[in-house]
Amino acid sequence: MKKLIAYFKTHRDSALLGSAMLMLVLSMCHLTVPVKHNIYTYLLVADITQSMNTIDMSENGKPISRMAHTQNMLHEVISSLPCGTKVSVGLFAGVSVAALYNPIEVCDNFAAIQDTIDHLDWRTAWSGNSRIREGMFSITRAIRSFPETAQVVFFTDGEEAPKLHAFNTKDLTNFQGADGWLLVGVGSEKGAAIPKLSEKNQLIGYWSNESFALQPGIAQISESNLGVRDDNVAGEQDRFISKLNSEYMKSIAKEVGSTYVDGENVHTILDAMKNQKPARRDVAPFDLSWVLASLAGLLLLAAYFSKHPIQQIGEALKLYRKNAIRRQHTKNELAIAHDNHIN
Repeated sequence: MKKLIAYFKTHRDSALLGSAMLMLVLSMCHLTVPVKHNIYTYLLVADITQSMNTIDMSENGKPISRMAHTQNMLHEVISSLPCGTKVSVGLFAGVSVAALYNPIEVCDNFAAIQDTIDHLDWRTAWSGNSRIREGMFSITRAIRSFPETAQVVFFTDGEEAPKLHAFNTKDLTNFQGADGWLLVGVGSEKGAAIPKLSEKNQLIGYWSNESFALQPGIAQISESNLGVRDDNVAGEQDRFISKLNSEYMKSIAKEVGSTYVDGENVHTILDAMKNQKPARRDVAPFDLSWVLASLAGLLLLAAYFSKHPIQQIGEALKLYRKNAIRRQHTKNELAIAHDNHIN
């Protein structure tokens, strides 16, 4: 040990630079150590029904649809999640939720997850209905199909289509499994007309109040119930106005023991996600690469400092002060000489 210390004192710079190089090489080996910590796994569910095409959100002062806003929020959420977090993306339409894949690690699969979000589209929907209460049961079935449990973040405007009445309202009194789920409301309280789009995503009109009319003795219907598309467009006074149903979503959250937040700001969503319980606590590998790379940087900086850095800094300040005083004296002497020359 004494020989090692003596060698370090004699060859200080070489030892520091050599150690920095060793740390850099080790950082590229992706060394890990087993550490027990919280494992976060999420199923991010996006409502892709036609009401999500309603343009009542804004970004940078420009109006955008609820679907586009949801995509923006999902992009930012994924970008903010730490490495080690696992994520699956799910689609909601009708009464069911389809998970596109089992939860995957966000950093290793960042591009794939972001590409999935980019391709969210109402034309992917398998049903024109939007039965949110029924969909809660479908979410639990999707989670049970995963190899591990997951927390849910559900982006929706809260609009039930067909509208609910006494006979088609699913009872959620005994619903279990939603503890810690997060319901995110997308849309505005003011609302706007729901665009009616062609298969090529071109605007052909707006949904009318007629499309949501009640029929005696049965559930309220929409065009999807009839199995055909009504290409008739609504007049300006007959457009069905879709609004964010935040109060309804809050009531659902209360019934199933989950939490509701407004989805206008991504920071609100992320703060709520931090309060969610981890999927589980388990032993997982902790990557040492960033630790070793940081040590290499510190060693590299140390190699360029003297053995007594504080003393060196003090001497440098004294030298700077002396030079400043000398320059001031020189200026004064020049000024005096200039005045004498004029006189």
